[in-house]
Amino acid sequence: MKKAPVKKKLKIVDVSEFYAEEGGGVRTYVRQKLQAGSRAGHEIVIVAPGPDNGESELLGGRIVWVKGPHMPFDPRYFVMLKKKMVREILDREKPDVVEGSSPWMGGWFVAGWKGDAVKSFIYHADPVAVYPQTFFGNALGMDRVDRLFSFFWAYLRRISGHFDVTITSGQWLADKLTRFGLKNPQPVPFGIEKTLFSPKRRSAKVRKSLLEKCGLPESAALFIIVSRLHPEKRLGTLLKAFEMASKTRPMGVVIYGDGPQRKWLNRRIEKLPGVYYAGYTRSREEMADVMASADAFLHGSAAETYGLVVAEAICSGTPVIVPDLGGAADLGNPAYAEIYPTGSHTACAAAMTRILERDRRELTRACADASKNRIGTMDDHFEMLFDLYASMVRARKG
Repeated sequence: MKKAPVKKKLKIVDVSEFYAEEGGGVRTYVRQKLQAGSRAGHEIVIVAPGPDNGESELLGGRIVWVKGPHMPFDPRYFVMLKKKMVREILDREKPDVVEGSSPWMGGWFVAGWKGDAVKSFIYHADPVAVYPQTFFGNALGMDRVDRLFSFFWAYLRRISGHFDVTITSGQWLADKLTRFGLKNPQPVPFGIEKTLFSPKRRSAKVRKSLLEKCGLPESAALFIIVSRLHPEKRLGTLLKAFEMASKTRPMGVVIYGDGPQRKWLNRRIEKLPGVYYAGYTRSREEMADVMASADAFLHGSAAETYGLVVAEAICSGTPVIVPDLGGAADLGNPAYAEIYPTGSHTACAAAMTRILERDRRELTRACADASKNRIGTMDDHFEMLFDLYASMVRARKG
């Protein structure tokens, strides 16, 4: 019997400019990639900015730290400035694949590196959606903002042109980047830890405890927000919506996360009854319990490339309220979601009221169907990603 060919194991170096030990989505993604690479026998090396130069082992892989200053508006993060050092690390590591995980300095450090590895531009964030569309989209219209920032789309085309492939988190985003002319967009759909996030974790005790922290009885409705505290997440819209919706019936909202708007958030909720800021938690188990125990998940960002926390809520059996743009909207479906015009607090408030009027058992069943048929796992994602890289490395070497 002929043996199947043995897959060549890869060495993948990810220049991850926005990895931080206290970070959010990028931190989660990087750690999952380290674990998946280790299980598959690949060597994963993360190059990330930090407080000092150094190297540490983590989850079957390595992190090589490049010393940099604190990021001005979020001290959890550091700035990657040392181009020469990053390129020396790449020369030393000799990867089969090198990933540029941002369109900023780290991405250009990879773009200009002269090594012969396959170069992959990871489109983790959508900068036009994060900044100009967040601040000006409602006033000017999203399409007009795209036209006004055509120079930035030209910049993204230029940096992507130095890479062999542009990795996106879904087909909708690959289609968008194709329209704007980025190089070779390839969808590799994200997923979540579906064994962790489950409606089986729903707990009356957890729900009661969270409502008590909001100063409310068990009979009140409980919403949950999990978000980096940053303008792109539109927390102001969500809090205005909550303030309006809470006048119609007793309800509370618990907010998890951290970021540059923490002081603003604390001031904003001082005089807003029913809101409890829980801060940042490292415990994925705690987060899974909270997700499943809420009555609905509330989301404001239209700039998500995927929307991991939205997927986690759906897989927890919790219906979601999401804006009509971006990765969150791509995950939303009327069977288990209320979708509102991005940035409209009045429409968001109405959506909050509507979700509470719907049959919770039907919503949970619809979430379970979406979890089974629409949302994959990160194991699925990384298997697809590593297979794509392996095929590109083979093609490169002939």
